[in-house]
Amino acid sequence: MPFYLATAVIAYLLGSIPFGYILVRIFRGQDVRESGSGNIGATNVARSSPALGALTLLLDATKGFLAVTAGSLIAVSAAHAPAQRPSPYTVVAVAAIFAVAGHMFPIWLKFRGGKGVATSVGVFLALVPKTLLLALALFVALVAVFRYVSLGSIIAAAAFPLIAYALHDYHSSPAMMAAMCAIAALIIIKHHENIRRLLASTESRLPFKRTQP
Repeated sequence: MPFYLATAVIAYLLGSIPFGYILVRIFRGQDVRESGSGNIGATNVARSSPALGALTLLLDATKGFLAVTAGSLIAVSAAHAPAQRPSPYTVVAVAAIFAVAGHMFPIWLKFRGGKGVATSVGVFLALVPKTLLLALALFVALVAVFRYVSLGSIIAAAAFPLIAYALHDYHSSPAMMAAMCAIAALIIIKHHENIRRLLASTESRLPFKRTQP
């Protein structure tokens, strides 16, 4: 139990670092929550600064990756403990869930965070890179066709556990599969406003430029 608790706390604190908020505050002197969608994630940050948006994406993914790495190190140390030895896959599953939850519900911003997509990318890069690659391909295809980032994120999240199951890329661990399902559900729930706008045909599209003949 102490190993799971330590993993949850470390992963949550890493995930809760609000890089989008911090970067916009430092470099533009603004509160990103007061512009665009009010989200602290990379997509909203990019509306005011594409460079800061790209950096936010990278840092949010990195903190997810580091949270799972920390969980893996805890699992390794737990394997040598004389007392109860927790399942390593369960430990990293806990790290995955709490890293994403930290981003979505950061204590520093009164639990009003982002939608967890970039942090989930970092988490799944560490855990299931093959599944992530296919899910990202699905995301890119959907965004290219429909020009809705939110739609790509929602469908890719929903498909993620199914892809992992089809590829048997969850290490035969019920805890890993449960973590993927929980993260997918959280991402979809966090997109509830986008879903309403998609249904009402009021969601913003990416402004792709067409090549002039």
